[in-house]
Amino acid sequence: MSVFGEGVGRICAVVAGSTAAEMAEQVGCALKETKTVEVRLDWLRSDAERSRFLNWLKTSTPKKATFLATCRRREGRGKLAGDVDRELYWLMQAREAGCQWCDLEVETLRKLPDQSVREYPVPPRVLLSVHDFERTPVLPRSVSPPAHGGADAVKIAAKANTIADSVRLLKLARRSKNFVAIPMGEAGLPARVLALREGSALAYAPVAEATAPGQVSLEEMTHLYRAHALNRRTRVYGVIGDPVGHSLSPLLHNTGFVARHLDAVYLPFLVHQLGDFLAAVPEFGVRGFSVTLPHKQTILKHLKECEPLAAEIGAVNTVMVRSNGSLYGCNTDYVGALRSLEKKLRIKGSRALIFGAGGSARAAAFALKRAGAVVAICARRETAAKELARAVGGEVVPRRALRGEHFDAVLNATPLGMHPHDGISPLAPGELHCRIVMDLIYRPQRTQLLKIAAKKGIATVSGVEMFLAQGMAQWEIWTERRAPEAAMRRAVLGALRAEEKSRQRA
Repeated sequence: MSVFGEGVGRICAVVAGSTAAEMAEQVGCALKETKTVEVRLDWLRSDAERSRFLNWLKTSTPKKATFLATCRRREGRGKLAGDVDRELYWLMQAREAGCQWCDLEVETLRKLPDQSVREYPVPPRVLLSVHDFERTPVLPRSVSPPAHGGADAVKIAAKANTIADSVRLLKLARRSKNFVAIPMGEAGLPARVLALREGSALAYAPVAEATAPGQVSLEEMTHLYRAHALNRRTRVYGVIGDPVGHSLSPLLHNTGFVARHLDAVYLPFLVHQLGDFLAAVPEFGVRGFSVTLPHKQTILKHLKECEPLAAEIGAVNTVMVRSNGSLYGCNTDYVGALRSLEKKLRIKGSRALIFGAGGSARAAAFALKRAGAVVAICARRETAAKELARAVGGEVVPRRALRGEHFDAVLNATPLGMHPHDGISPLAPGELHCRIVMDLIYRPQRTQLLKIAAKKGIATVSGVEMFLAQGMAQWEIWTERRAPEAAMRRAVLGALRAEEKSRQRA
């Protein structure tokens, strides 16, 4: 058993605010989700606020909760100005306030007499922490608390620049007792979620503002990913892309898993190089994954088999990992594009322009062609546009000709206008002469392109419809069950509405 207990208590909520009132409020939120809380005393803006908060904590600490005090100095990327004595003073005050644990950086330990903290009345249990905000260093085969330093557990928090970095840190967690593994950075996010499963004593999650790069919020860690409930039998799925932080696929798929009571989790993998991710597939136990920009075409060379339609399209957005480790690819973007557009347009006999020539554009082009449309391609890369037009028996329309061309439908299959670059439109008002405009981007739900189209009186189709259709098709391929469509749709639309309201308030 972990020194921090089992279950949800191994998720450590990080409380960090500039005032005692903010910290107290965050503690209340934290204790609704977990019983383990780190209080970042260095984030408080003054000694008066630190005293005020610790006095509150002393009279308000729930008996069954575990509090870990951290007062990191600026030398260790914290906010406390001053020397080691000042840090130790506040950790001693934290003990008086009821904190059972403290986090002590290795830099502080090295400056103490005999490199031991036991001469000081700090909280009785000590987590010795090592941080590297630039890279994942060479790691030992195993880590155990150094008895001479008086530590009860050891934490290594290191920047994962690749997925392979995060795998190395998780391997250390498997071999070490009373060890906390923290892969930092976006590339390390999946390993952060899976760390408890791999043997890490704790996983950190902020209640409010992130205190380290790549942190997952407490709400997401406990409800979206359910990190405390994952085990070696949990089926792992994910989305690979660059960028991938904007994706709502984790919300879509994890909502489905919860609704159908499946022991599975879906994670976002930031993938710069496909080989980096593919090498980690067996390490993480990945059973299937979605593929997004820029890997939809390059993934083909890594597949053992591919469904004929995906091979014809020349792009894959869905991969299954078979029991022998081989990869099988298919394409559900095709289904998503068709289902979204046919609700508003009689496709057979129509003339449709696809703006773009990448993986999503290829899926949409083949879908429209098979449904009986005449397809035109306009893309920045002339060679790619000609190749795609030839593949679907369509035509190439140069950008300069758009102002004089008329179509039944125009589809944007480029990432232009995607969050966080919401104010950009790939096409100008004078280039839209059509009955319907569909944007394959779903975040934001109403892109600048769709706003321009609506202003001109043109019917619009949001990319969220394609996103939902293709995602649910993926979910059903992997689980071999019917997707809980209502729950998945409600979750995604709710998130998009909340995001829109947040932007309006800002």
